[in-house]
Amino acid sequence: MAQKFFTGVDGNRLAYHDVGPPQGRPVVLCHGLCANSAQFLADADFFATRGYRLLLPDIRGHGASSAPANYPDEGFSIPVLASDMAAMLDHAGVGPVHWVGNSLGGIIAFRLVADQPERFESLATFGTSHRLSLPAIAPKAIPLLYQLLGRRLAAWSTARGTTANRAARPLIAAMLTALDPRVGEAIARHVRNYDLTEAALSYDGPTLLLHCGFDSAVNLALAATLRRFAGRDSFTRIELKTGGHMANLDATDEWRAALLQFWQKVES
Repeated sequence: MAQKFFTGVDGNRLAYHDVGPPQGRPVVLCHGLCANSAQFLADADFFATRGYRLLLPDIRGHGASSAPANYPDEGFSIPVLASDMAAMLDHAGVGPVHWVGNSLGGIIAFRLVADQPERFESLATFGTSHRLSLPAIAPKAIPLLYQLLGRRLAAWSTARGTTANRAARPLIAAMLTALDPRVGEAIARHVRNYDLTEAALSYDGPTLLLHCGFDSAVNLALAATLRRFAGRDSFTRIELKTGGHMANLDATDEWRAALLQFWQKVES
């Protein structure tokens, strides 16, 4: 497993893990807001033994990736995050990829696939809605939680609310403890109110939605857009009844099996 660094769209130093055989079919596992690439390290090892090459980015301001100085609002927009990921793919020298995005990782993919569909062999998302509308004050909840509870308690309380899998909570808490809440707030300002439904619909390649039974907030947001995808031959929906917002950590076997089945169908 190698950690690599590249330069983002505005000169930011960004990181990703590169796991598996260099000639393997490339897969991107992209984390969500407030997490980092550690979310997928065990999954990367699993898929690497099946011949895939895994790229696990740290979105700017997360994990080993730096954040723009002084947290400029324009430095955390969805198009900027998508441009970072395009730069990562160029740095890794990979052609079309199987993209798997969780939450923000799916939002970024919707933007990138609309602009550069040739980079995708397939697109899978979980914990991601096509559109969202939250109050303008919502992003301030992230730094406020850290201020009120302290970094460690805020991380552990959020981890407990994220998954019912007790074994996964230390990992989630560690990622949240490492987060700069100013980064969380800066990105949240851009993703609290977006509509990428048309961007997602513009992609006519193989698309998989992993619909997670315990991810109630995202499922509520998805209810308004799913009917527009239901009749498309390229669209597949799989239910992960015990999956939460980070389903790879609490419905692991089902999550992995669903992706392998989907990729094998695409590749055949």
